[in-house]
Amino acid sequence: MADVPFILCVNPWVYDFAAHDFFARPLGLLYLAGQLRAAGWRVALLDCASRPLTGQNPTGRWPKEILPTPPALQGIPRHYGRYGLSPPQVHQALAALPQPPDAVLVTSLMTYWYPGVQVAIAAVREHFPAVPVLLGGIYATLLPDHARAHSGADVVITGPGEEAILALLTELTGWRGPNRRRPEADWPYPAWDLLPDHRFLPLMTSRGCPFDCDYCASRLLEPAFRRRRPDQVLAEILFWHKRFGVRDVAFYDDALLVDAEQHLVPILEGVLRLGLPLRFHTPNALHLGLMTPHLARWLQRANFATLRLGLETAATGGERWDRKIQAGDLERGVAALREAGFSAADIGVYLLIGLPHQEDADVAAAIRAVRQVGATPVLAQYSPIPGTALWPAAVQVSRYDLEADPIFQNNSIFPCWPEFSWERYTRLKNLAAGRE
Repeated sequence: MADVPFILCVNPWVYDFAAHDFFARPLGLLYLAGQLRAAGWRVALLDCASRPLTGQNPTGRWPKEILPTPPALQGIPRHYGRYGLSPPQVHQALAALPQPPDAVLVTSLMTYWYPGVQVAIAAVREHFPAVPVLLGGIYATLLPDHARAHSGADVVITGPGEEAILALLTELTGWRGPNRRRPEADWPYPAWDLLPDHRFLPLMTSRGCPFDCDYCASRLLEPAFRRRRPDQVLAEILFWHKRFGVRDVAFYDDALLVDAEQHLVPILEGVLRLGLPLRFHTPNALHLGLMTPHLARWLQRANFATLRLGLETAATGGERWDRKIQAGDLERGVAALREAGFSAADIGVYLLIGLPHQEDADVAAAIRAVRQVGATPVLAQYSPIPGTALWPAAVQVSRYDLEADPIFQNNSIFPCWPEFSWERYTRLKNLAAGRE
């Protein structure tokens, strides 16, 4: 048999005005690495967006190096920068690889983070100019033409990569390896062990979302809603707990509470039955309309420490863009959680700001409504996403040409406001924090 190929997986830097590590890990890339390794390939990981392991808190600030603001964004009163490792650290890691890789897989997240993708691929090219580079992920899927023209990658993969990656790498390397294909619902665990930070486990029990909100790209990225069996999820939690002693688990699902009595509740039952000392976190919003008193009690019993709920758009001129929320869902959902023993500080409710045609009065009313029912409003800045139902309205009202350059889709610049206003944002932020 020919030598087993060596594949390098790269998570690029974040280039932005602001970034915060809120249980953020390149889980899609780790799934690909796990699949390749299970199929016999040798795999390594370079995470340019990693941060120092300090303290016990798995969330926090990334290291930031201030950079010149891109010419297209001159005038924004914020500091643009690179988040993650320093360039010398990345080049040292590339130079220290045991051998040149046979191929490099690069992921991508926000469309407006593509400068980090460009620089990461350029760094790889500097060390391995003849090695093929394959780019996948969110930016590659939503804007494949831009990625092909500007990223520097040889191949751009759109959509979930598991279906395509083995065939592409076999074609590039000529190595087939053993036939170890598994059923889709039983994919190998993500190669989480390749990361140096094991303070929490990023976990997906499902992919995609059965809802179709106008501002969300979930359907574009994962067209089908697929779930793993509860026993498979429980087995993975137990595996990583035994291997690394993990105590914190962050759910990455877009629709964790769908059919919870047959899905999430059995997982939590298993965790409690095994006596696992875990804390759970939901950085992705939970569906307010699916929260019941029975489910809220299960979340309390299972030690959910970070709860985020999705109210999302509130009212915008009488129009709603989150189709999953109905009148009364906020009141009922928060009441169920409060009755189960969660405090207002425990319950964060996401509210999108910066939407097309959104009035500050609507945001302020939503903030007050969240506080009135006994929860904490959490402002989330809107980023226009190509291909979503709300995209045409965003293009129409934006002060930038959103279609000309993805860098204008950056939520930190509020691209759908007539002009950036630091005072306006601060006023709403202070109201959400209870300082007004």
